[in-house]
Formats: sequence, structure tokens, C-alpha cells
Amino acid sequence: MPSRSTRLAALSFAAAGLAATAMFWHSTPVAAAGGVDPATPEFYTASVQPIFQNNCYRCHGGVNHRGGLKLDSKAAILAGSKSGPVITPGDPAKSLLVTLIRHEGPADDPRPMPPKDKLSDADIATVTAWIKAGAAMPADPAQ
Repeated sequence: MPSRSTRLAALSFAAAGLAATAMFWHSTPVAAAGGVDPATPEFYTASVQPIFQNNCYRCHGGVNHRGGLKLDSKAAILAGSKSGPVITPGDPAKSLLVTLIRHEGPADDPRPMPPKDKLSDADIATVTAWIKAGAAMPADPAQ
């Protein structure tokens, strides 16, 4: 059996590796299957739009626009909602959409989105990476 100091050294090495991996993934944008760059419209089409379609369009797509927000076109997303802009391209920390999908809205009006089931951490990371990379979209995301 390895000595206590050997086990502690191994644990320290493993912890350092995990910390380095976490830092890498925290600073590196999430890539879609196939390694699509989040700064491209293709990332939106392949990774972000399906999240919006599956979780948001029921209330914020097509003829539905609760709160004045539509998420089914570039113009609509950039226009925002009755409350104003929902994304700040390049700055997810200032993007209301990120706050709401994390279910971290203000206590007086939390408006978690989607209202019942929170998006997965992976989906939140994908939307956040897209906004951080500038929120690039095709002119008409339906195409």
C-alpha cells in the first residue's frame, strides 16, 4: 500500500489536473458536435436554435411572444422584450436571458425560464458560450 505522503501527492496532482481542466473549460467556449466555433452562425443553428426550439418556442416563437419576446429570428432576439434587450452580445453576465435560464432572476420578479424545468447545465453553457462569442446568427435562422 502506498504511503500517506504518496497518496496525498497523488491526490494533489489529481486536484491540480481537475482545476486546470475546469479553468480550460471555463475559459474555452463550448463547441457543438463537430467542433463548431461559437462565434459562427453555424453554432447557433446547430446548438443554440435547437435549445430554443425545444424549450422556448412554445411561449416565444412563431405567433407566441409572451412578454413581447420572440426567440425565432435574429431581429427579434436583438430587439428583446417589453423589458428591453435580453442579450448583450459578448457579455453573458449582462444578458437577462442568461440570468433567467439560470433561474437566478431578481427576488421581486424572478421570471425563471423555462418556468418549470430549468435547462440542463450543458444547455445553459451552450447559450452562454454563444452570447460570450458575440451571439452570431444567420440572417434567417430558419434556413
